[in-house]
Amino acid sequence: MKISNKSVWSASIEMPKFPQLKKDITTDVLIIGGGMAGILTAYFLQKSGVDYILVEQDRICSGVTKNTTAKITLQHGLNYHKILKDGGYEIAKGYYEANKMALDTFYSICGSLDCDFETRDNYVYSTNDPDKLEAEMAALEKIGCFSRFCKDIPVPVKTVGAVCVPEQAQFNPLKFIAAISKDLNIFENTKVWEMIGNTAVTQKGKIFAKRVVVTTHFPFINKHGSYFLKLYQHRSYVMALKGPSDVYGMYVDESKTGFSFRNYGDLLLLGGGSHRTGKKGGGFSELENFYILHYPQAQVEYRWATQDCMSLDDMAYIGNYSKNLKNTFVATGFNKWGMTGSMVAARLLSDMLKGTENQFSHIFSPSRSILKPQLLVNGFETTVNMLNPTTKRCGHLGCALKWNPQEHSWDCACHGSRFDKDGKLLDGPATRDLKK
Repeated sequence: MKISNKSVWSASIEMPKFPQLKKDITTDVLIIGGGMAGILTAYFLQKSGVDYILVEQDRICSGVTKNTTAKITLQHGLNYHKILKDGGYEIAKGYYEANKMALDTFYSICGSLDCDFETRDNYVYSTNDPDKLEAEMAALEKIGCFSRFCKDIPVPVKTVGAVCVPEQAQFNPLKFIAAISKDLNIFENTKVWEMIGNTAVTQKGKIFAKRVVVTTHFPFINKHGSYFLKLYQHRSYVMALKGPSDVYGMYVDESKTGFSFRNYGDLLLLGGGSHRTGKKGGGFSELENFYILHYPQAQVEYRWATQDCMSLDDMAYIGNYSKNLKNTFVATGFNKWGMTGSMVAARLLSDMLKGTENQFSHIFSPSRSILKPQLLVNGFETTVNMLNPTTKRCGHLGCALKWNPQEHSWDCACHGSRFDKDGKLLDGPATRDLKK
C-alpha cells in the first residue's frame, strides 16, 4: 500500500475555498495568516461585530495547522514548575488559567460541530527523571490544577512514570476550521508583499487598515520586535499507523526529542524524530525504527512533518508586535502547543482589538524580558550560520542553508525557513523563493 505524504487531516476533508483579493479595500482590522490562530481571531471578531478581513497567501490552513497532532491540552510538557520558578506564582497561575479558558472554549464550540472532538486524558512521561515529575505535580497542585501520577502507561517506552491531567481533548483540526470558517471574511491566494505603515501591498490590491494582526507562524516584519532572536524553529515528524491497539489517551515525552502517541479512529499517530530545523535529527528514520521494533505488524498509511516556533521561555508571544508598533499585533511562539496557544491568542487579541481588558495580556506580552539562556543559543546559531561561506543563502537574514537529505530540502538553522531542491519556498519566515 502506498504511503500518503499528506497529514491524515488533509486527506479527510475538502476545505472551503475563498476568493483572491483583486482590488483596493479598507478595513478596521487586517489579519495576515490563515492558520488556526488567524481564523480563530477572525471568528471572535466577527461574533463581536468588528470590521475585519483575513488574508492568506495560499489556502487556509495550508501551513503548519494541517500538520499538527491536534492535542488540546493545558499540560504543556513539564512546564509549570519552570514557569513557577522563573516567573512566580502569579505568572504560573495565569498561564494555567489562560490555557484552561482555551480548553473550555474548545469544549464549548466543538460541542455542536462535526470535528471528531473527543475527551482524552493527557500524559507527560519521563524516561529518566522522576524528580522532574515530582516537581511538576507539586507546581500543578500549587496553582490549583488536578493531576495524578501514573507509574505505568500503555505505550512501548520505558519510563519512570508520567504526570496525568484528565479530561483534555483531541480533534480533527481541519474539520473544525472548515466548520467555523465558511462564513468568515477571508481572501485566499493573497500574499502580502510589503507593509507600508498599516497598508498591506498584495499582488492585485492594497489593504488600508487601522490595525494589523500578524498570525503568520513566524512573524515576517523583521525591523521590529527582535523575533529573529526570540524564536527558533523545531521540526518533528508523524506517522499514522494502522494495526496498533488504542492507547486511550494522549502521551508525550517531556524531552523535546522524545515520542508522542494519540489515536485517530483506527490509526495510531506516532510522533518523534525531532530536531532544531537545519540541524541533524532522527526524522522519519527514527519513527520507522521505532514502529518496526514495537509494532512490527503495523502499516504506515500517512506520514508528514511539522514545524513549531519555540520561544525563549516556553510561553507564546501574544499582543503588541513591538513597543514601536502600537497598532500592530502578533501571535507566535506556541512551542509545541498550537491548539490551546491559538485559542489563547484569539481570545486575547480579540479583546485587545475591542478595547476590552484581558487579565492575561501581561503574561504573554511580546515585550517581556528576553534575558533567557536560549537567547545566547539563538544568537550563536545566527552568527555561525551568517558567517558560514556557503552559496545557498536564506533570503530572510542571509543565513547559510543546509541540505536535509530525509526531506530533500534546503533548511535554515537560524530561523527555520525551508526551500525545496529547486529553491521554491516551503516554510517562512523567508517570504520569497531562492534566487536562481
